[in-house]
Amino acid sequence: MAQYDYLIVGAGLTGAVFAHEAQKIGKKCLVIDRRDHIAGNVYTEEVEGINVHRYGAHIFHTSMKDVWGYVNQFAEFNNYVNSPIANYKGEIYNMPFNMNTFSKMWGVVTPAEAKAKIQEQIDAEGIGEPQNLEEQALSLVGRDIFEKLVKGYTEKQWGRDCKDLPASIIKRLPCRFTYDNNYFNDRFQGIPMGGYTKMVANMLEGVEVRTGVEYKDLIAEQPDIADRVIYCGPIDSFYDYSLGQLEYRSLRFETEVLDETDHQGVAVMNYNEREVPYTRVIEHKHFEFGTQPKTVITREYPADWKPGDEPYYPINDERNTALYEQYRELADREGKVVFAGRLGGYKYYDMDKAIAAAFDVVRAELGVDPVAGL
Repeated sequence: MAQYDYLIVGAGLTGAVFAHEAQKIGKKCLVIDRRDHIAGNVYTEEVEGINVHRYGAHIFHTSMKDVWGYVNQFAEFNNYVNSPIANYKGEIYNMPFNMNTFSKMWGVVTPAEAKAKIQEQIDAEGIGEPQNLEEQALSLVGRDIFEKLVKGYTEKQWGRDCKDLPASIIKRLPCRFTYDNNYFNDRFQGIPMGGYTKMVANMLEGVEVRTGVEYKDLIAEQPDIADRVIYCGPIDSFYDYSLGQLEYRSLRFETEVLDETDHQGVAVMNYNEREVPYTRVIEHKHFEFGTQPKTVITREYPADWKPGDEPYYPINDERNTALYEQYRELADREGKVVFAGRLGGYKYYDMDKAIAAAFDVVRAELGVDPVAGL
């Protein structure tokens, strides 16, 4: 007889939602994670009294009232609003592209003036059918915004020149013709006070959790440890890459404690010129309006992914999409294993979408509605 009803592989948001709901209806669960901590990529750790986002900035935002109600059971959220700054060779611009950006760039004051300036620059390029990302961007926002706020940042992210990237990567470049620096349009937004790790720990309260454990090692030792498996790891790894490896873009982080109270005056500052090797600098204290005597910053570098690196962004091109479909066909034939989450489904999720997808797994697998009564 199995020791557990469910073995949940991955202690991130998906695994935590499922474990919480399964335990609520009396299921015995074991959650494992190969890392030495819970909370997956939303993991925060305290350094100098500051909650540091180890795997890059995570700002919770959603328009889904049920998701917002759900996470507020486990944490109180502050009123942080994401308003990043773009630094281009020492020139500072507000993001996303809005009237503050256009006013700084061209001295325009009204939306009509800004629209006319952008249209004038688009017309000057004379691009018919864009053949690459550079032409696509120029046909959407014109030369000035492209050169200062799109080109270098995009080339760093992808590791290639904009002329060598397909036009399809950028469908649109939203321009907001109001003086509004709020990056997101969602109804709800904030950071859990005390950090994401505390929030996930509250979700996992009363559930057995083992970190630093590899799924394959555990199953080799105890093949019948659980009746069912919720697998939130990489789907190709589960099958020992038998059909080939799925590809990702990765990130590298460099974190430093500085003996100053405030380094850049904002939580997120993008560095838009190609010559600066990192894409952005995060100053973590500003996520929670910190007044600590020291500060902690993280430089974020895009990186080419290779096996063994942390996978962040699935590359949903033709090859990888076709390969994932082959793996999904294998997964559909699994009797006791359910694949879930970002890596199990080879999808990029914002946090709210990851939680909503976990709700679907809960409904399908447990037959309960995790947001009933919220």
